Amino acid sequence: MGVKDLNHLLEAAIQELSDGNSLGGMFHEHRDGAPLPSGPALNEIIDLCRAILFPGFYGNSNLNSKTLTYHVGVNVERLYQLLAEQILAGLCFVQDKNEPVCPVERAQQLAADFIAKLPEMRRTLATDIEAAYNGDPAATSRGEIISCYPVIKAISNYRIAHELVLQGVPLIPRIITEMAHSETGIDIHPEATIGHHFTIDHGTGVVIGATCIIGNHVKLYQGVTLGAKSFPLDENGNPIKGIPRHPILEDNVIVYSNATVLGRITIARGTVIGGNLWVTESTQPGEHLLQARKRKSHVVRPEDWGGL
Repeated sequence: MGVKDLNHLLEAAIQELSDGNSLGGMFHEHRDGAPLPSGPALNEIIDLCRAILFPGFYGNSNLNSKTLTYHVGVNVERLYQLLAEQILAGLCFVQDKNEPVCPVERAQQLAADFIAKLPEMRRTLATDIEAAYNGDPAATSRGEIISCYPVIKAISNYRIAHELVLQGVPLIPRIITEMAHSETGIDIHPEATIGHHFTIDHGTGVVIGATCIIGNHVKLYQGVTLGAKSFPLDENGNPIKGIPRHPILEDNVIVYSNATVLGRITIARGTVIGGNLWVTESTQPGEHLLQARKRKSHVVRPEDWGGL
């Protein structure tokens, strides 16, 4: 194939890729004054939040009681600047292109409101750390929980993102929880509601859906799915969105590894769900769902597996 043929092939591909009819919603048209969300900026926001919430464990490690206020102040000032920019980007992203310029003042107010919630967020995260520490005999200190355990990274991202959801910030919360998903293997939708003293042991593969409601003192193990059974369709065959479709877990529930709990059911207070179970019906308070035991003697003979 000659040079002209190669150029023609590339030009044809460029024209096809640029054809608006082929994009099908996969093109975001930039508008002046409408920033896009930034991955690096959101990463820095999470780092700053962790440094503020867990000073000395994240961010500057050379802190002491005399310098703490200064360092927290510096981090909060930087967080406010970045967060206001990213909230603005989220608001602009969903704004109709025919609407006037993006609401800068609203973004600034939301950023300030979020920072005002950080003390309460720290108090809730302290209960999550306590739950992880008390629930794991291998844990040697709360500092180890903060520094090493993936659940704290995932739940801190979730609580940050959930507060932004409550403020009505679009897009940015989902990016923040997906960052934790990539980092820890724990997938928590930012719209889920989770009470205090929440923990996940090990964590890898846990999925918590958008309309889940989780009470206080709940513990999950790795591989647990709190999901939906199916998506009801409208008269045109399209999924109906925004309806409650994930489980409610009341207080003091434990769900062991690789259990799957589906649909808008209620797992009542004090329920224990054993590993590898498939649960699609509500439970009674204090109920224990366990695998049925099957005891059967079986002598393995060499001919069963071909001998040595």
